[in-house]
Amino acid sequence: MTEPEVLIERRDGLGVIILNRPKAINALNHRMALAITDALRAWVDDDAVRTVVVTGAGERGLCAGGDIVAIHADATAGATTADSATGEFWRDEYVLNALIGRYPKPYVVVMDGIVMGGGVGLSGHGSHRIVTERSTIGMPEVGIGFVPDVGGTYLLARTPGEIGTHVALTTARMTAGDAIAAGFADYFIAAEHLPALLETLRTESAEIAIAKFATDAPESALGAAQDWIDACYGADTVEEIVARLQGHEAPEARAAAAEILAKSPVALKVTLRSLRSARSAPSLEAVLNEEYRVSLAALSSHDLVEGIRAQVIDKDRRPSWSPPTLAEVSDAQVNAYFTELGEQELGLRTPEVAQ
Repeated sequence: MTEPEVLIERRDGLGVIILNRPKAINALNHRMALAITDALRAWVDDDAVRTVVVTGAGERGLCAGGDIVAIHADATAGATTADSATGEFWRDEYVLNALIGRYPKPYVVVMDGIVMGGGVGLSGHGSHRIVTERSTIGMPEVGIGFVPDVGGTYLLARTPGEIGTHVALTTARMTAGDAIAAGFADYFIAAEHLPALLETLRTESAEIAIAKFATDAPESALGAAQDWIDACYGADTVEEIVARLQGHEAPEARAAAAEILAKSPVALKVTLRSLRSARSAPSLEAVLNEEYRVSLAALSSHDLVEGIRAQVIDKDRRPSWSPPTLAEVSDAQVNAYFTELGEQELGLRTPEVAQ
C-alpha cells in the first residue's frame, strides 16, 4: 500500500507535518500543498494544537522544491494559463506561503539537508526556522529559465545589503551560517540533536525547547563577502552588475560574474526587477501577487522549457537561451512578465484590508 505523500497528525499538543517523498527529496506537488493548507487551517482554532512542526522524511533534505518535471510537461503542451494544472498548483502553493507567513501559532520547521525553491516557501516564512550543519538552502530558478517565487523575492530582497541579489542571480547555495545571516533561518541546532528537540517540543513551548539545543551559528562566508557583494550588486542593471564583478579584485567576484552569465538572460533581468520591486512592497501578499504574474509569464516562455530540459530532462547542462545575451533582452520582454492578469490575478490581500 502506497504511503501518503504528506504525513499529518495531531498529538501531544503538536500539529506534525512530515513531507513524505524521500526518493524525490520531498519535492512538493499540488496534492501535498493542499493537504498542508487544510491541516494548518484546521489547527488555527484547535486548542489541542499549540505548536506546528514541519520536517522532511529521509536523510537528504526537507524539500528539493516543486515538481518541475510536471511543470515542464504543462509548458511543453502549451498549458500555460492560470487554469492549467501548473497555474492552479502555483495559486494554491502561494496561498499556502501567505498562510505560513501569518500563522498565529509557532511554526517550527526543520530545514535539515536540501531546501530549495518550493522548500523555501514552506520554511522561510515560518516563525521558528531551524538549520543544521547539513543544511543547503537556495533559490536556483534562474538556472532553469525561471524566477524566484513562493515569496522568495520577498526574503531575498530583505537580506542584509545585496546578499539576496547575489544568491538569486548566481543561484548560490547558502550554508546554515549563511541562511541565518541572510534572514532565511533563525536557529542552528546540530543534526544529532533533532530527535531530542522534537521530543522536547511535546512538553515545552517552541522557545524553551529550541533554547535547550540551539548553539551559535557557524560563520557565514556570504556575510564575510558583503563588502564586494554590496559594491557590485547595488547597480541598476544586470549588465552593470556583471561589469562590476568582472572588474573587482576579488576572485570570488569574477567567479560570480561567470556564474551569472551562464544563466537565462531574460530570467536574470526579470529577477532583478522582481527583487527591486519586492524590496519596497508593503507585504508578503503583495509580493506573491506579483510573483504569480511573473510565474505564469515564465510558464509560456522558451527559456523555462529549455532550462528544465537541459538541467533535468536531458541533463546535458547546455541550455540554449533565447535571447542568448543580456544585451538582446529588451525592456518590452521584461515588462511582459509583469502584465496584470485581470480576473486571473492571485488576489491575496493583507489582513488589514481583507473583507
